[in-house]
Formats: sequence, C-alpha cells, structure tokens
Amino acid sequence: MAKAMPPSKSLENDDELLEAGSLTLLGHLNELRIRLTYVAVAMLVTTAFSFAFAEPMLHYLLGPYAESVNGVVELQTLEPTEGIETFFKVSLLAGSALAMPVILYQFWQFVVPGLTRDERRYIYIFLPTTLLLFALGILFAWLVLIPAAVFFLANFLGTIFKTDWTPSGYIGFVLRMLFWIGLAFEMPVIVYFIARVGVVTARTLREQWRFAVVGIAVLAAIITPSIDPVTMMLTMAPLLVLYVLSIGLAVIGQRQFERSVAID
Repeated sequence: MAKAMPPSKSLENDDELLEAGSLTLLGHLNELRIRLTYVAVAMLVTTAFSFAFAEPMLHYLLGPYAESVNGVVELQTLEPTEGIETFFKVSLLAGSALAMPVILYQFWQFVVPGLTRDERRYIYIFLPTTLLLFALGILFAWLVLIPAAVFFLANFLGTIFKTDWTPSGYIGFVLRMLFWIGLAFEMPVIVYFIARVGVVTARTLREQWRFAVVGIAVLAAIITPSIDPVTMMLTMAPLLVLYVLSIGLAVIGQRQFERSVAID
C-alpha cells in the first residue's frame, strides 16, 4: 500500500500551487471563476451604491446638451421603461468606474502566476497607471469630445430639425463616449504587456504606423457616432499620441522579454 506523501512535501493549498507554477487547465479555470466572482460582487456593491447619486449624475450629464441649446432641457421618454433603463445604465457605469481598482487587481491576480517574482512587482506600476489613463480618457471625453459633438449634433440644420432627444439616445451616446474613450486610453499599457511577452516588437509598431493610423481612424469612427471631421480629429489626436507612447513602452517591454529569454 502506497504511503501518503508527508505534508511538508506536498502542495497543501492553491497559493503553493500558484507559486510552483503547476496549475492544471482545471486549476486555471477555477482561478478564473474565483476572480470573476470577486469582480461580480464588487460590481454589485458599487452599482447598488451608485443608485444613491444616479439622479444627480443624470442632471450633470445633461450639461453639454443644455449649453448647446442655451437653456434648460428635458429628455423625452417614448417607452414606459426607457426612464428606468437609463437610470440603471448610469448606475452601472458609475459602479464600473468605482469597481475599476478591484477589476484591475483581480485581472492582475489571474495573470501573476505566469510571472517571475521580480515581474510581480509591476503591479505597483500597472494598477495606478491603468487607473490614471482610464480617468484621463474619461476627462478628455467629457471636457473636449462630448461638448463638441453635442453642440454640432444639437445645432445641425436647426431651422429644419427640432432637437428633442430621448434618454436612450442622448445618455446612451454620452455613456458610450465616456466608456470607450476611457478604454482606448489603456492602449500604452496593453501594448507594453504584449511586448513584454514577446507578441509584438517596437520595430513592428514603427513600420506599421500607416495601418495604425487607419485603425485609429476606424476606431474613432466607431467611438464617435458623429461623422463631422472636427469630432473625428479630436478623437484621433490623443489616440495617435498614445500610439507613439505605446512604441516607447514596447521598447521597454521588448528589452525585458529579451533579458528574461536570455536568462532562461
């Protein structure tokens, strides 16, 4: 009869498994389930908390619309559930923003088993940098893009079209702009990490800049439903700057990848 392995020689918990780098496929799936559960709980709590200030946020989001038409505005609901759906959308966006530190931390905890001990210290750079870029993207969208786009759309052929927007139309437009611009500002961090694992190089990014410009133009068109050139250029300008910054970070990530391969 085979003897049981002594406790001192066995991996007694998941932390030791992670440290040993010996997680199976089921182990990775279980780890993903745990991280997603933490994210879901955080989102539930922050979204419920956001209910308390969702109404003031709705009034605040109406600011660019009111400035564009020089007056107090109200949104016209055309369906029975449109108002409450918009209320929940605003609460969900606010909850997502509040839960972002937890979301990013859980993502980091999921990928950290594949990193060396030195690389795990990158969380002190990864987490604050990602949060800062996301916040800068939201600020840029709110202060620059949204006022310009709303003014153009609200006053386009004003002698022919009467501006009378619905909650799903206007609030949905603003929320999409805020979310996708904030997400697009994460480009440098994403490029750094894929360069860090050897998927892309700085040279490739430099040589393919023409394709990058086209891709950024397409992304700007998707983010901004408005087709006027001013809004498109305002959206593309920071994304192009971020692409250049991404090339610089790719150089750092590539060098770290090459050093790690040389050591191995």
